[in-house]
Order: sequence, then structure tokens, then C-alpha cells
Amino acid sequence: MFQSYDVSARPEQAAPRLKALRALFPPLGIDAVLVPRTDEYQGEYVPPSAERLAWLTGFTGSAGIALVMAETAIVFVDGRYTAQLKMQTDPALISGGDLVGCPPTAWLTENRPEGMRLGVDPWLHTPSEVERLRDALREIGGELVPLGENPVDCIWDDRPASPSAPVSVQPLQFAGAPATEKLALVAEAVRKKQAAAVLIADSTSVAWLFNIRGNDVAHTPAPLSRAIVKADGSATLFLASEKVSGEAESHIHTIARLEAPEAVSAHLAALAREGHAVMLDRSAVPYAALKVIEDAGGRAIDAADPVVSARAIKNTAEQAGTRLAHVQDGAAMVTFLSWLDHQAPGTVSEIEAATALETARASAGERMQNLLRDISFDTISGAGPNAAIIHYRVTTDTDRNLQGGEMYLVDSGAQYQNGTTDITRTLAIGAVDDEKRRFFTLVLKGMIALSTARFPAGTRGMDLDPLARLALWKAGVDYAHGTGHGVGSYLSVHEGPQRLSRLGSPELKPGMILSNEPGYYRPGDFGIRIENLLLVKEAETIEGGEIPMLGFETLTWCPIDLRLVMPELLTDDERAWLDAYHTETRKS
Repeated sequence: MFQSYDVSARPEQAAPRLKALRALFPPLGIDAVLVPRTDEYQGEYVPPSAERLAWLTGFTGSAGIALVMAETAIVFVDGRYTAQLKMQTDPALISGGDLVGCPPTAWLTENRPEGMRLGVDPWLHTPSEVERLRDALREIGGELVPLGENPVDCIWDDRPASPSAPVSVQPLQFAGAPATEKLALVAEAVRKKQAAAVLIADSTSVAWLFNIRGNDVAHTPAPLSRAIVKADGSATLFLASEKVSGEAESHIHTIARLEAPEAVSAHLAALAREGHAVMLDRSAVPYAALKVIEDAGGRAIDAADPVVSARAIKNTAEQAGTRLAHVQDGAAMVTFLSWLDHQAPGTVSEIEAATALETARASAGERMQNLLRDISFDTISGAGPNAAIIHYRVTTDTDRNLQGGEMYLVDSGAQYQNGTTDITRTLAIGAVDDEKRRFFTLVLKGMIALSTARFPAGTRGMDLDPLARLALWKAGVDYAHGTGHGVGSYLSVHEGPQRLSRLGSPELKPGMILSNEPGYYRPGDFGIRIENLLLVKEAETIEGGEIPMLGFETLTWCPIDLRLVMPELLTDDERAWLDAYHTETRKS
């Protein structure tokens, strides 16, 4: 299961591919085109057939968008991928852009390419994105041009076939609620908005809603699919029929009508022509879906995907399952850490370490009769300076041995049928100097601060994010990523709407799962991150308390490398938490 970069995504291949793409501009009547790292399902992970950005530019990160113009090309990425972009692309052909501080819309406004006609694939952008792009282009006398066919696909001669993995059923013992019950909740949300139906465009929402799973994309067990749920609770599932057979076929046919993926446009148009209002999330569905409704004379009601908030709050079965999954995963991690500790510095490579960890996870699954279904993302296995690349993914070209005096960062996770895990540990390889140990301890202080936080109902993730950064801020440093993301239940390892971040986020509620992963990265030298998963829960009432409080339950059980801790930098309470955590880890 170990993943490395696709050999078809190479910097030296960008020149002829960009040239071929630009040759299409005149016949399409455009001056530039946007190539996002997404597919028509707007998911984080995409199948090989949708890796357009990587194929075109060489950049393989999970977030980014290219603005390709007649003479220049810019790939916009966030802080996680700045270093990776420089490593993977040819600076003579491609420059880097700031996806957060100056995304394409802001770049257009600031650089003012007057009269630009910008082409977009309407299936790869949301209505909200299209609206922002149109506003920016209007300011410079430009125009947004929705394209009938993706121009990258026109030049991609060896494009892989679309995925066709079989669909499976998520048993009730793990799902915790039958699909009929979930569909009734969605139908109620539709009625409250006085709509006739809702378009569910997120494949992970569809998987949760219908209690199905799949293997169409790496690491996220959701079949690529959409659904329309009507106010009366009836549902149509848009999913390739060749993926459905046996138990899955029987299960689906009792709760929904099965249609081909491309039939969704016809169904939306029919609803629109009949005068029905369709509920959809303008920040999540493809713009093409909204355009179908509007072209047919219908009305769309903008509303959040009702599944997103429902699936974020894990039910009793899902909570129990993830606890067991983390105990199993902790056992695998300890097996791996023990193995690594017995290897002499300089004798193990980053790839060998990642492979050993995956082997440990598979073995733990066999022992506990809960087989590892997949890893939950490509393992980040970085030693020394490679660890400073926040989302580093080792290749045979970048692979290096874990040398003495360095720190090794391993960020990994697993997909078990009863839960999804995500854990990061930073480890000492031999004796490590006090400068590295100091920063490790500052990161640890932030992780402990979040783990022990108590907060009133209504608190948002952005309110808690500074707790993880305060010790680092006092030292004059910070990290360029969010502190935590939501995690699914045998679904996406990155799940909204909950998150711990400077960016806006909804209030945290009991049952939500989040990562807690502060870090520090010194380019060219070292990187540190420590990560546990947390479950939001109601906090115990304390004497004299006046309002209900929430807190976190730690889900991850795996030792933290004490060789990197400077005890004198910890408070008494922090040392007590660390001791108690290791005691509980040993018991687990």
C-alpha cells in the first residue's frame, strides 16, 4: 500500500504539456484556463483519471490550482506545500502563488490582465468559486468561459480509465444507524427549507447516508457518487451499476433508485422544469449542477449539505468503533517504534521505515481480527531536513537514511472498518541537540494545552487554535497549517465542518472527532509535529461551575518520545498529564 509519486508527473514533462494546452486557447476562445486539483465530486482525494494538475505541472500535493496563461503559469498552494512545489516543478515554466493570501481571484484583481477570457471546467468549480471569479474578471473587463470539455483531457492521451471498484455495505454494528433513519433526517431538512429535493454531491456524504463504502480513490473508502433525496424521503443514487452487486445491490435497492452517474443532470433538469426548488450547497456542488437547474428555468435554494453536520457528530457505535480502532492502531505503532529503536542510525531509509509501519499495521489487524482496509493517507516519512516539508511524501529520488543526531517525523493513519486513525510522532535518531529538544517541548506544550482544554458550549475551533500556538509564539515562531481537522468514521481522514484553525469554523459539539497536531518546521534543518485525535465530550461538572462545559477525550494511545522532552520547560500540570498519558497508553 505504500504510495510514491506517479512517474507520469515529472517537471521535465510540463513544457510540452503546457504548450499543447496553450495551443487549444484560440479555438476555445480563451486567454487562460484554471486547472484545479479536484474532480467533479469535489473530494480531497481524486482517482488517477482526475490528476490533471499533477499530470500537467508535476505538483502532486492535495491542494492547489494552476492558472495557465499564454506565456506564464502559476500554481497556487497553501503553506503546507510551498517547499514541495519548488521541488516538483520547473521554475522556468511555473511560478508559485499563495492559495490562502492571494488566490486566483485576488491575483486577477491585483495584476489586472485586462479583458482576460478565463476558461473553466464547470464540473470542477463550485458556484461560490464561479461567482468570485466572475466578480474579479468583471473588474478588469474580462469574462468567465464555462467549457464544454476539459482541455487537459483533450491532450491527455494516456489518461487512466475511471475507477470501477465494487461497493460494499457498512454493517449496522459500525454505522450505528440504518440508512432509512438517515434519509428521514435529510428529508426533514429538505422540508424545512421548503424545497422539493436536495442534491448531495459529496461522495463521503453519500457513503455515510446510504451506509455504503467503496474504493474508487486512494485512502477514502467512498464510492464516487451523488444522490438526490426528495422531501418525501425517496432517493436516487447516481452510481455506476457495474460497481454494485450481491449484498450491496440488495441493500441499495431497498432504499434508493440506482441511476448512472451522468443521469444526475437529467434528473435535476426534470425537477426544475416541473417547477420544484432544489436545495444545494453552493460551496460544495459543481457549478455545472446549478447551471443545469437555472438553464431549465428552475430555482436553487442555497443551504449547507445536511449530511455534513450529521455525520460530524459520531453516534455511540461510531465512537465505540473508533476507540477500538485506536487501541489496535496504537499496538501497531508501538510495534513499529520498538522495531525502529533497535535499528542503528543510518541503516534505515524513509521508505523502509514507512513500509515497516504499514507491515506493523497489517499484522496488528490480523491479530485483532480487524483487517487493515487501507492507510488513511500517504504516509509522511521524513528525516532531518525532509521533515521540515510539512506534507513531504518520500520518493525514490528524495529517499534518505535516518541519520544519528536527526529527528524523524512520521505522520500516518489507517482505515479500519470500525474507525479511521491519524497520528504523528517525531522521534530522536541517536542523540539530538538541545535546540531541537527545546522546540519539540514547545510543540508538546501546545498539544497538551489543547488536550486538557475546557470550554463552554458554542466555542469554535478558531477560538481554541491559539492554545496550541502560545508556547511557540512566546518563542517567536509559529507553524503554517491548521492545528486540527475533523476525522470521519471509516471515511475521510479530513472531514468537515469541524476544525481547529485560524479560519472560521462552526461550534464544536459532543461527538465530533478532531486532530490535535501543532508543529514547528525549520527549512533545510528539521521538522516537528505531534498529533493525537480527540473526541469532543461533555466535561465533568466542577464545584462552583455555572455553565455547561465541554472538553476532549484522547483517542490516540502511543508513547511520545521522552528523549526529546526537556522536563524543565514543562509545568507541574503538563508533566502530570504526560505521565498519566503514558500510564494509560501502557494499560491500553
